[in-house]
Amino acid sequence: MDRLQAMATFVRVVETGSFSAAARQLGVGQPAVSKTVAQLEEWLGVRLLLRSTRRLTPSEAGQRYYERARRALEEAEGAEAEARGAGSGLSGRLRISAATTFARLHIIPRLPEFMSQHPQLEMDVVLDDRQIDLLREGIDLSLRMGLLADSGAMARKLASGRRSVVASSAYLARAGKPQHPSDLATLEAVLYGQESPGWVFRRATSEVSMVPKSRLSVSAAEGLRAAVLADMGLALVSDWMFAPELASGAVVRVLEEWALPGIDLWALYPSGRLASAKARAFADFVASALAEQVS
Repeated sequence: MDRLQAMATFVRVVETGSFSAAARQLGVGQPAVSKTVAQLEEWLGVRLLLRSTRRLTPSEAGQRYYERARRALEEAEGAEAEARGAGSGLSGRLRISAATTFARLHIIPRLPEFMSQHPQLEMDVVLDDRQIDLLREGIDLSLRMGLLADSGAMARKLASGRRSVVASSAYLARAGKPQHPSDLATLEAVLYGQESPGWVFRRATSEVSMVPKSRLSVSAAEGLRAAVLADMGLALVSDWMFAPELASGAVVRVLEEWALPGIDLWALYPSGRLASAKARAFADFVASALAEQVS
């Protein structure tokens, strides 16, 4: 039994959900696919697939094997591509995750450029504001902002961003523009539930820490954006979150003479294995795109 070929056959069966569909994609007969999977199960000494009348699904052991096998195949593909000097011609599937708002504004609009550079590459984009388990979710690369949880994942900093207190022009016209952090006590703020409610401002040797007045807290960045654009108050955000509106003037920074802690964008790779060539290439692409945006 060719172990690598058997591994590739099993991965295709899991992804298509049937022996026949996998056989069509592989260009072989269905009996050959069934035999290969049976040999693999016998060699491993464990059942990998649960058979039903409608679909094949991986067992618990099969799911774990599938995730590792898919990554092993991608590593092999990447090694072959690099050995041939074909690193610019990435192929296979790349599965990334990113926070919804950041991806919508800064990643998805740039995907056509990246995918046109690599026409043999397929991409899955998982949009989720949560910190997710990269291995369990089958993620090759996760883009995350802020402080990192001690997850053991390998991390690479891609960019550093500015954070500002912002509000819509309409809200400031109605409520007035604060001149000092203490003025925020009389204005409404929208809080992001995933962050500390305290805002810390610095100017020269002065530091002011305060908890703004707020009647609204939201759990996702899309909700924070919607609330600010609905003229509901001020918010402490990364400039990435409101890049289009800051450029157009629909949203305005306040207290610009006061500095706020910045925020970093990280590329996270699953622990326990090297980042694939596809994941590294996409991280490089994102870092370059954001650098151009800043410049």
